[in-house]
Amino acid sequence: MKRVCLIVAYDGTNYHGWQAQSNAITIEQILNESLSKFLNEDIEVIGASRTDAGVHAEGNVAVFDTKTNIPPEKIGIAVNRTLPDDIVIQESFEVPKDFHPRKCDSVKTYEYRILNRRTDLPVKSRNTYLVYKKLDPDRMREAASYFVGQHDFRNFCSSHTQAKSTVRIIYSLDIEKENDEIIITVSGNGFLYNMVRMIAGTLVDVGLGRMEPEKIPQILATRERVFNVNKAPAKGLTLKEIEFEI
Repeated sequence: MKRVCLIVAYDGTNYHGWQAQSNAITIEQILNESLSKFLNEDIEVIGASRTDAGVHAEGNVAVFDTKTNIPPEKIGIAVNRTLPDDIVIQESFEVPKDFHPRKCDSVKTYEYRILNRRTDLPVKSRNTYLVYKKLDPDRMREAASYFVGQHDFRNFCSSHTQAKSTVRIIYSLDIEKENDEIIITVSGNGFLYNMVRMIAGTLVDVGLGRMEPEKIPQILATRERVFNVNKAPAKGLTLKEIEFEI
């Protein structure tokens, strides 16, 4: 028995998130079915990040155990032929049998893309959030600086989160403007349910002048959930990369 690691990219538009569900099609389900058929075994992958419905990925990580003699590095190439066009295994390789992608320290990087123009563009509509009023990137950068560091993000996650602690560390949060797109890139040691989308929604409010950047420390410092923090749509969010030692 060996443990194989997959680096998986997908367009999440047509899926109800990563985690397998009985009443919806998910990324995990498709991978399990394709791997099980190819390897002629009952395969169940373990994902590093359970992305939400509509969220995309370029570098999500998953592992599974198999008895196959097929070289691990060839599994991804072969299984890609059976996967739908919106799911692609970027790499496959063997890892230690005790490696678990959700039980080791990692750095996750997400990107949130905003299309800041009067009308939508069909070629970008699946992975950007259209904001037709003009955003101020400098105000957004000022607000972003307050999120960096270790904070309690209880006001920036869903009330349904099951995490034991809402304290997380953000290592960097950058705002870049490329033509009519504003790109938010955030790296941290972990993210709560809907945390990145709520940070992005708050930065949009700041960029539109609906909130002052100096309000962020007050929201972070407040122990009670008394603030109405906007959540940006899922389609603008992409899991870019997960870094850890294997």
